[in-house]
Amino acid sequence: MNVIGRKRALVAGILFVICFAGGCGERRDGRRPDGLASTKDLGPTIGSLARLVSPEWLRVEGYGLVSGLKGTGSAECPPRIRAYLTRYIQKQLPAHSKMDVGKYINRPDTAVVFVEGMMPAIASAGQYFDVVVTALPNTQTTSLEGGWLFETELRMAGSFGVNTRILADVKGPIFINRIGSSGIDKRAGYILAGGKALEEYKINLALNRPDFRLANNIRDRLNERFGPDVAGAPSSGQIELAVPARYNDRKQRFVALVGAMYLTQGPEINGNRIAAFVRRLAGSEDKYASEIALETIGNECLDEISVLLTSHDERVRLHAARCMLNLGSDAGLMTLRRIAMDANSTHRLEALEAIAAAASRDDAAAISRMLLRDDDFSTRLAAYEQLRKLDDAAVAGEQIARRFYLERITQTEKKAIYASRSGQPRIVLFGAPISCHGNIFVGSDDGEITINAPTDAEYVTIIRKHPKRPSVITQLKSSFEVGDIVKALCEDPVKEGEQGRGGLGVSYADAIVLLKQMCDKGAVRAEFRAGPLPNFGLIVKK
Repeated sequence: MNVIGRKRALVAGILFVICFAGGCGERRDGRRPDGLASTKDLGPTIGSLARLVSPEWLRVEGYGLVSGLKGTGSAECPPRIRAYLTRYIQKQLPAHSKMDVGKYINRPDTAVVFVEGMMPAIASAGQYFDVVVTALPNTQTTSLEGGWLFETELRMAGSFGVNTRILADVKGPIFINRIGSSGIDKRAGYILAGGKALEEYKINLALNRPDFRLANNIRDRLNERFGPDVAGAPSSGQIELAVPARYNDRKQRFVALVGAMYLTQGPEINGNRIAAFVRRLAGSEDKYASEIALETIGNECLDEISVLLTSHDERVRLHAARCMLNLGSDAGLMTLRRIAMDANSTHRLEALEAIAAAASRDDAAAISRMLLRDDDFSTRLAAYEQLRKLDDAAVAGEQIARRFYLERITQTEKKAIYASRSGQPRIVLFGAPISCHGNIFVGSDDGEITINAPTDAEYVTIIRKHPKRPSVITQLKSSFEVGDIVKALCEDPVKEGEQGRGGLGVSYADAIVLLKQMCDKGAVRAEFRAGPLPNFGLIVKK
């Protein structure tokens, strides 16, 4: 699930907690507008006794230095930012270094930049996220293209100059999108998956009314349900939660489960709850809320939920099956599998995601491999994403120049090249091997890079002019296989005295533009697909 998708799901889960606690949408007669009975008499939920106090996302920002520009940078920088960067860079240098940081900042191939990103508030230590990098306003910096951002500290937005803790750091190559975009602003770009959270963050619940006994009861209930050390009660008004390992990729679901849990249990009251929420799952529009409520009760509700697996409404079957699978029932798996494999279903990707999250590794991998052969590209892509998370052998990958991954999938019949533009940079060859055909001639817009193979040629010739010395030209030969061409383009050049073939050091952004050209011109008989750009509602400063 992408950033926007995760954010929306988290909001949905939190809204459920708020609405359920307050009897959202209920009339004075105790019934809801949909005609279903109120559930107020089923006991208090944790969400009715405490509120989530952690924000959904943390906006983080900082100032950094980009190097490796082609004379498009500038020395301009406000004095306090220059002083900060000078101190910070000097701390990163070896003790014996004699580098003059001030002179380095003044070079035309460097630029001081503003960096910002949206970090998940419930982040795991080491979790990566995209950031936006922008040249400072009113400076002579004309382009960040081809640059590399040195390691930069990220703090809470608006806290620069204040002694606040560092929440994340970021470094990496600048990605400027040149696919399907007009009026490209080269003063702004992205570091894809370059931001890194430095700490493990906990969820905080604030009790509506501080009470030591209640705080301890909630703590004990959560530890009983999710395992020891998940919850702690450091004070009478606060509960701290650590996300259990099995929910690391489903944190929004864990938040929803916590809010929907009942504090008390018993055979009779649980039976009433099960009956109420099974009816609501079948008859209300808010099926996710009922699914979550049933999952918090546990596997004693499996028999009642199983009746819904034969519903004529596919949404009912999806929610019931996902709930059952999360509670360990293979009956849920079979229903989800049928939905995922149904080419006419509008819920197949949700079903696949549910399988990957809760089924055994073998079951999830087997179903995902079958979907790699689906006619629909979005389904093939989703299956690949799940197999990649499972580290399955169906995805053969290698890292190129420590900047991006080249991945090959042989099980897919339809050939396609996919390039990510958010998260980890990846070029994925669906239906590998993919080869070029016929007369080939493509080049970069600036004329710096050329890929050429005349008719009947035995190999592809790749030429790159030196970015700073145009008279210096490097030439490499490659096979017609697209993966080999990518490696010849992008691997780092071999340094003097080193062994090996090396590459031309072309950037990821340039490589995917060239691949698109090759597909568009018919030199590669494969569909080209570019993934979505980062989209987290930031206002980029210009």
